[in-house]
Amino acid sequence: MLISPAWAQAAPAAAQGGGIESMLLIVAMFGVLYFLMIRPQMKRAKEHKAMVEGLQKGDEVITAGGILGRITKVDAQYATVSVADNVEIQIQRAAIQIVLPKGTLKTIQ
Repeated sequence: MLISPAWAQAAPAAAQGGGIESMLLIVAMFGVLYFLMIRPQMKRAKEHKAMVEGLQKGDEVITAGGILGRITKVDAQYATVSVADNVEIQIQRAAIQIVLPKGTLKTIQ
């Protein structure tokens, strides 16, 4: 054989008593995750739900697909949106992303 076998050195003994520090680290990481990711997402979801529940006829909206229009009819699950003269589409209420200020869309009757 051209390569001689390598003999590994014995690893140093691991330090004892690291249980409480690692547990505190895990709790701290979960706390950071909660305040930076979970809590803001829950706040946005709550605001979107309140906006969807408050939709009414005449609101000018932007849908998730980027369609602009004016709501002509609102049901429990769906909203009818007028996107042009004599053109109406029916979409799910949850697909509405933004309610625009009144008067933003001037071309739609």
